[in-house]
Amino acid sequence: MQKIDLKEATDKLEELIRKAAQGEEVIIINNDGQPFQILPLKSQKPRPKFGSAKGLIEMSDDFDESLNEFDEYTP
Repeated sequence: MQKIDLKEATDKLEELIRKAAQGEEVIIINNDGQPFQILPLKSQKPRPKFGSAKGLIEMSDDFDESLNEFDEYTP
């Protein structure tokens, strides 16, 4: 765990963010003594919206018709 005061943290912000991203606990102490912790946010995978693939998939008109090659297997 790394504790650092606010004034020093402003100069080393990039380094502190890198350390937090690697899993190290980073705590910044404000001028009034209040502690704050830097935590990486969990990345969220974008959820597809309903209907977002509309028009991208096409089915032929004879999709439901039986295939001639399988006539001998159908009752």
